Amino acid sequence: MNGASPREQSSALLQRALGRLSTACMAEMDQQKAWFRDLSAEDRSWVGMIVQAGIRAFVTWFRDHGDAWDLSVEQDSAIAAEVFGAAPRALTGVITLQQTVELVRLTIDVVEENLDDLLDADLAPVVHEGLLRYGRELAFATAEVYARAAESRGAWDARLEALVVDSVLRSESDETVLSRASALGWRDAGQVVVVLGRAATGSRVDIFDDVRRAARVAGMDALCAVQGDRMVVIVGGVKDPDAAGKTLSSRFAKGPVVLGPAVPGLVDAHRSATAAQAGYRAAAAWPEAPRPVHADDLLPERALAGDEAARRQLITEVYDVLAEGRDTLIGTLDAYFAHGGSVEGTARALFVHPNTIRYRLRQSAEVTGLTPTQPRDSYTLRVALTCGRLADSARTDRTSD
Repeated sequence: MNGASPREQSSALLQRALGRLSTACMAEMDQQKAWFRDLSAEDRSWVGMIVQAGIRAFVTWFRDHGDAWDLSVEQDSAIAAEVFGAAPRALTGVITLQQTVELVRLTIDVVEENLDDLLDADLAPVVHEGLLRYGRELAFATAEVYARAAESRGAWDARLEALVVDSVLRSESDETVLSRASALGWRDAGQVVVVLGRAATGSRVDIFDDVRRAARVAGMDALCAVQGDRMVVIVGGVKDPDAAGKTLSSRFAKGPVVLGPAVPGLVDAHRSATAAQAGYRAAAAWPEAPRPVHADDLLPERALAGDEAARRQLITEVYDVLAEGRDTLIGTLDAYFAHGGSVEGTARALFVHPNTIRYRLRQSAEVTGLTPTQPRDSYTLRVALTCGRLADSARTDRTSD
């Protein structure tokens, strides 16, 4: 090394000791860090490559920039690329930022402990000083790597979340959708409901974070997406649909918030989503509707708006149930509605005692869950009777043909 500068001499000695230093670092990692011992053999080998790249990068930096007190942004990025470039990006999901900081600190400590044995007494001090400054720069480079990884992961998660919600809305829910949701932390435990309303103004990131936080506090999962002016929230782990709707309704803008029916899991969420979408389209026809409102409570408006599923549900759950009961139930309801909800007027028209009318009305409420004396329920019953008669007429026409 005749004619070589002290920095060049030190760099050459460190370069020759690269293998020894890397081995010493890995041994200390194995001895001191339980999380390192728990890694797979492949991940430990990647960590070893990072350690070796870090020491090699220090040697190169000391040789070329050791006298610079401050590194430029380009040099700082070069350190990040040289040290972490060899490892796969997925490793940031295996080793946390805190663990990587521990790795950097331990590597710096091991190298520093070995400097006096590797270098002459007149060379060691300047290398010690350079190592301290390099450790600072490497710490900044580490933070940069994880910040970029987090940013990329956040963007990818947002796209994946939107894809899951879109698949549910388009009734394409299957095991693939469940797998994608699981990658977002979806636990698939408990019932699932879809909540739909007008999206609030502001940052979508902030709004979605607020929705997820509210759901998490209530012990539920939430997947969010905005489509047009609507925000769609798929809620999992639901024990009480009403409570879930009330928890999230304040996160929507003014206007109707519709709660789809509860379904067993995410694979069936398209049924809740379909009902919620139909309810949202028809909600304007019921200005006094509660907020949130169940999609099934909007069956009359949905049927009038052309929702075939709502029409069939009214026929099956209301008209057919009444028709299967005593023949007098539908006739009594017709007379009751025709006489403006007057029990006495209905009794006179049917030539029966008013208590008989009251008994039949109670029977109607028991089999349908709708109370004829309540204005909203009476409206639903009347629409159901209309839909049922139209269906009967259509069946009769087909039979006669």
